[in-house]
Amino acid sequence: MARLFGTDGVRGLANATLTPDLAMKLAASAAHILAERDRTHPPVALVGRDPRASGEMLEAAVVAGLTSAGATVVRVGVLPTPAVAYLVGQTKADLGVMISASHNPMPDNGIKFFAAGGHKLDDELENAIEAHLSEDWERPTGRNIGRVHDLLDGAEAYIEHLVSSVGGPDSLTGLKVVIDCANGAAFEVAPEAYRRAGAEVVVIHGEPDGLNINEQCGSTHLDDLAAAVVEHGADLGVGLDGDADRCLAIDASGEVVDGDQLMAIMAVAMRDAGKLASDTLVATVMSNLGLKLAMREHGITLVETKVGDRYVLEELRNGGYALGGEQSGHVVMPEYATTGDGSLTLLQVMATMARTGKPLAQLASIVTRLPQILINVPVTDRTVAASAASVLAAVAEAETELAGAGRVLLRPSGTEQLVRVMVEAPSAEVAESVAERIAGVVRAA
Repeated sequence: MARLFGTDGVRGLANATLTPDLAMKLAASAAHILAERDRTHPPVALVGRDPRASGEMLEAAVVAGLTSAGATVVRVGVLPTPAVAYLVGQTKADLGVMISASHNPMPDNGIKFFAAGGHKLDDELENAIEAHLSEDWERPTGRNIGRVHDLLDGAEAYIEHLVSSVGGPDSLTGLKVVIDCANGAAFEVAPEAYRRAGAEVVVIHGEPDGLNINEQCGSTHLDDLAAAVVEHGADLGVGLDGDADRCLAIDASGEVVDGDQLMAIMAVAMRDAGKLASDTLVATVMSNLGLKLAMREHGITLVETKVGDRYVLEELRNGGYALGGEQSGHVVMPEYATTGDGSLTLLQVMATMARTGKPLAQLASIVTRLPQILINVPVTDRTVAASAASVLAAVAEAETELAGAGRVLLRPSGTEQLVRVMVEAPSAEVAESVAERIAGVVRAA
């Protein structure tokens, strides 16, 4: 049986592979594994979701599972993933559950768990939750069944937290920003936080109806955002994804600023302020070689991890580092967050813009990106396709061809039936040619 957990929780087609029955069982199992047993009161679990229509169904199932295990449930409603993680820590809850498939299309949904303090789970805890699914347990009855409450001021607490991270109200006065909310979980809290921080805010794709989340918008579809930045004469644009745990940016001319560039801006600013622990940035192997070269030039060490913000988080915690993230826009600042937070990331970048008076394009120019091509190949079984002998041979041939002047990274997606083929090379033409060749072999396999 394949492992349920991917790189970011359990995801699937809502009501098909991710059913209410599975959601209920996962929630009950998580309550048993993540809550301390030596207690005098029931464990407390916070539950949030993004605005997908299926989230209403799955929330009901998750709440049923938690309460059936004797947990007290506190519903926080539609909020970003980082807001739920923050509130788990602030309320001293025993665990948190976020119902979201992040950047995935609307028919999908997912379940993410947080341990006490708002921290993502390591492999050991996820394996324990899966193992517990097949175990028998005594169900509480009577007064021992869990109860359900609503947290009404969770959004306000999170907004205040975001604004305080850049020094309070009016810290960003003079900057104009367009925010693409992806019709997702941050449609209310992100624009309000930026306004309170002093920025002039234009909102696009901020009207979720349960069906339009991530639909040709947000961090995975930046065309509308780029056009809006130019149209409104804004200083920058912020593209969030459905649960707002990541973001990408658009500069004033409409050009994309990716996660590598955002991390570089933040790393240099934090180093200059004496806040970059060990002068070290943590990133994944997917980051562009240009980031590594830029950090070397600025005297900053780059530590690489496997793909997935959870691995970045583990390295940040183990090494005591202050900044890490992914090219895709998951950026983590442990001083303020226990997980990636797209709204927080761009607030920090805008604070650097306000402090230095430099436009985003100038700040981002410290990274010269090596041409990089990423092709997502749909497959029936991502693990089998990625390990096929013909595919491995094609990768080895390409690496010999590039001869150290570039690199090839091939990996199965952690959340979808895709094999990701990434190639960096001295020119875009070479990168594209090599990537397409390998992708063709993957398709054939």
